[in-house]
Amino acid sequence: MIDFMFVALGFFAITGAIAMLLYKSPIYAALGLLISVLSIGGLFALLSASFMFMVQLIVYAGAILTLLLFILMYLNINEEDLPKEPNRNFLIGLGIAIMVPINALILDAVSKLPAADMSVVAEGFGGIKELGLKLFTEWLVPFELISILLLVALVGAIVLAKKKDRKELN
Repeated sequence: MIDFMFVALGFFAITGAIAMLLYKSPIYAALGLLISVLSIGGLFALLSASFMFMVQLIVYAGAILTLLLFILMYLNINEEDLPKEPNRNFLIGLGIAIMVPINALILDAVSKLPAADMSVVAEGFGGIKELGLKLFTEWLVPFELISILLLVALVGAIVLAKKKDRKELN
């Protein structure tokens, strides 16, 4: 049963990611991202990582995607506002053509690893203390860089929205 749930959640995660790439409307793309994030949260739950499951649901699916949807609605992006992408499908196909052999190599390498008991989860896996120690010792710089990147993206979205308001006033 757990294997079936793992495959189903993995399928939904990949399907959500593909939907995010293929839909041109930002709202539909955000909904695809929501499906992917929820599925990954389910995968954390299957791994008995309760803290990561809750963070995935509360922070990513709840807060960040809600903020993203508010920003998209605030910007009121219409079809004519979106950039023209004549080679979009070609680029997506090219990306798939590049990634499939790489993923096949990774799967081949993983399949050659010695068998190990995958059902045993290490003590404290997904716990708050262990995650905090990793995040604020080994991953502090990437964590802060991502924080700055998200802040810059938010400020950029507001600047773009203000430019649109000025164009409408003129």
